[in-house]
Amino acid sequence: MSQDADTLASAFGEADEAVDLSDVMPEAWLALAFFWLLGLTVFYQFITRYVFNDSAAWTEEIARYFLIATVFIGATIGVAKNNHIQVDFFYRFLPKSLARAMALFIDILRIAFLGCASWLTWELMQKMGSYQMTIVNLPMNWVYGVVLLAFVLMTLRGVWVMRQHIRQGHSVLEQPDNP
Repeated sequence: MSQDADTLASAFGEADEAVDLSDVMPEAWLALAFFWLLGLTVFYQFITRYVFNDSAAWTEEIARYFLIATVFIGATIGVAKNNHIQVDFFYRFLPKSLARAMALFIDILRIAFLGCASWLTWELMQKMGSYQMTIVNLPMNWVYGVVLLAFVLMTLRGVWVMRQHIRQGHSVLEQPDNP
């Protein structure tokens, strides 16, 4: 029976291809882990609230922090893939040398911004000291630590992207059809 199903699936072009996860970035696995923790927390909240009619108070706060972690770690993927919001319209009309200089300036500006955000997050963590979460008796610096990690990873990925742009001689801003 299984062989017939495989033959039928391949006849219609529906055969499964081998899955290759070797090119998945470490940040993506970390974001996925936080996403699953968020999902499990929200599921636990749903069960306790609607099934047992006794809502767990801590789930809303923890879910919020897992969402923050998912978003910030996920943003590192956007930096690494260089697909954050960008406007490449004017690059089509600029001289090639000016477009190249502006694209390099954008890369440097991105790295500077993310580096500054990393530093400011570190400074905030120092000022927070031993501040605790509202409901759960855990340090808020755990949340800010994940944000700091994400900003540092984004900064490093920004440097990595700039090196790629320099190596290939263009960025996606200059040649949007040739990333």
